[in-house]
Amino acid sequence: MSKQRVAVDVGGTFTDVCVFDEDSRTTRVTKVPSTPDDPMRAVLHGVQRSGIDLDNVSLFSHGTTVATNALITRNFRPAAMVTTTGFRDVIEIRDGTKDDLWDAYRDVAPPHIRRRDRFEVTERIDYAGRVVTPLDEDEARRLAALLRKRGTESVAVCFVNSYVNPAHEIRMREILEEELPGVTISTSAEILPEIFEHDRFNTTVANALLGPLVNGYVQRLADELQAAGYSGDLLLLHSGGGSMHPGMVTRYPVRLAASGIAAGAIAARHVASQCGYPNAIGLDMGGTSTDISLVHDGELRVTKEWSVEYGYPIIFPSIEVLTIGAGGGSIAHLDAAGSLRNGPQSAGAAPGPACYGSGGTEPTNSDANLVLNRLGKSLAGGAKVLSPELAEKAVQEAVARPLGLPLDQAASSVLKVANANMADAVRLISIRRGYDPRDFTLVAFGGAGALHGAEVARELGLPTVVVPPNPGVTSALGCLLVDIRHDLSAMFDAVSDSADLDEFENAFASLEAEASARLRHERVSPEDAVLQRTVSMRYLGQWRSLTIKCGQGPDALAKAVELFHEQHEREYSFRRDETPVQIYQLGLTAIGVTPKPTFAAHDASPRPAPTPPTTREVYFEGPGWVETPVYERTALPAGSRMTGPAIIDQLDSTTVVPPDTTAEIDEWLNIRIHLTEA
Repeated sequence: MSKQRVAVDVGGTFTDVCVFDEDSRTTRVTKVPSTPDDPMRAVLHGVQRSGIDLDNVSLFSHGTTVATNALITRNFRPAAMVTTTGFRDVIEIRDGTKDDLWDAYRDVAPPHIRRRDRFEVTERIDYAGRVVTPLDEDEARRLAALLRKRGTESVAVCFVNSYVNPAHEIRMREILEEELPGVTISTSAEILPEIFEHDRFNTTVANALLGPLVNGYVQRLADELQAAGYSGDLLLLHSGGGSMHPGMVTRYPVRLAASGIAAGAIAARHVASQCGYPNAIGLDMGGTSTDISLVHDGELRVTKEWSVEYGYPIIFPSIEVLTIGAGGGSIAHLDAAGSLRNGPQSAGAAPGPACYGSGGTEPTNSDANLVLNRLGKSLAGGAKVLSPELAEKAVQEAVARPLGLPLDQAASSVLKVANANMADAVRLISIRRGYDPRDFTLVAFGGAGALHGAEVARELGLPTVVVPPNPGVTSALGCLLVDIRHDLSAMFDAVSDSADLDEFENAFASLEAEASARLRHERVSPEDAVLQRTVSMRYLGQWRSLTIKCGQGPDALAKAVELFHEQHEREYSFRRDETPVQIYQLGLTAIGVTPKPTFAAHDASPRPAPTPPTTREVYFEGPGWVETPVYERTALPAGSRMTGPAIIDQLDSTTVVPPDTTAEIDEWLNIRIHLTEA
């Protein structure tokens, strides 16, 4: 029998399954409702409903929200933090900033570990790595006994200068492992060997808190898949855009935070590259939120500092994705001043939009789309039947009547506010970074992305929208397109002009040795291993740094400095070639290349679209109600062309082709919508 590759992406509303057949190079998809109380149930249900024979699966890849949801809900097992005397409150003091500078009454959320669960031990290492005060081992053992009595299940060990000399953290870990067998222990020198204790401590705390939760979930899922016949390794997507085996997840569970979000960005880059667009903006609109990513010259933007909750940074490289509360389930409401707002509150999977008939009464984007006839009367191939009457009632009572608007104009206004919110978010990730969004193509996917993509593009002046063949499960497809990846770093303080090149090379060699060991642990063969160097730099006297790619050889550093000047000018609109450049940190990305699916291309000779099986009246801003052809996407061959307005239905999504646009089905079966006005 033919081998299959399976990818599963767990979202807030639906869990998506993507199955790629290696022989026929075809893809089939399945969507099932998510089960927030236990995401694994939805994963197994999706696998079962897809009719997958796990005996014939060569790869199983999974993007999960378990880590992200745990950090949001703060549903943790008993945990503790052990730190140097005098540094107990570092994670509570934070960096002194606030999410909203102008709101004096809004406080940052409290630390993930309460003060009564943060403990001090006597030890001190100075900035140069010299032992000032030895670790008090008797005190450490007394503390371990107290933690055992309190039923602690995970411990974060965070000593102040361990990044330069980890000896005390290593010894503290040994003592805790002797006294507390079975307890998850994370040390900051292993998790993030970098300066700035606020960042390092918080990343380590998150890793420790997620250990018992993520490890349990991953192990249960791996066991269930094995029992059902899967003999390979479970690959889990992490925030940096790579994947890890379960063995590495047990060491670095914090890397699974934002796992599913990264999958969508990777898929957007693949779709854009396949279509010949080096610059693309990914618009992943699901049921709860919209994730926006940017691809420039074929590369996704990566950020090193991000957070699930403001004030508690996670310092691991992560694909830069801007998330806003704009999804199919986002609730439309009037604020205190009577203005129409959209989100960030969401109806979620339960009770869901009013049209689901599951108890929801507030109007959502899905309800507005149904009122305007842009959505049909069912979703997911009939798995979810929609009620136009309930949608109309919700929009009428919450929006139309209070604003004195006709029902259709009220529903259109709901969507205009949602589209404006998404357009503003695109401006933040493009214009704010020095990119003109008009130079980009919009890749619209997610369950609701194809409904809104063309109108968001028109708002921004983008010329083209690409809708992938299965937009509702495109994020799951992204899980099949990633390599095994690990990110390592080390501090290196020097001015580029006077840096010791031998010391510079030796520091990278040490990182490469650790990276190679990790890839061997993941069973990556040497010929499939790729190591990529980066250097974090800044002008001498600056605070923030930029991460620059760095090659090898005697002139590698000089070339990296020139790239730094160029990137600094693009990011901040100026450069200072005469100012010394300080090296701040070295980074290394270790990639284990995995086989990727190859998709079959089709003959895309231009042809008119086949006769639509049906039409219906659909409301568009401007012309109003228009008799609109409704196509089944599976009936549209490559090369098909049409002029808007049109509606294209399929199992996992609905695409809206507005008036004054044209659409074509390309050789990869993407829908390309061209905005003639743009």
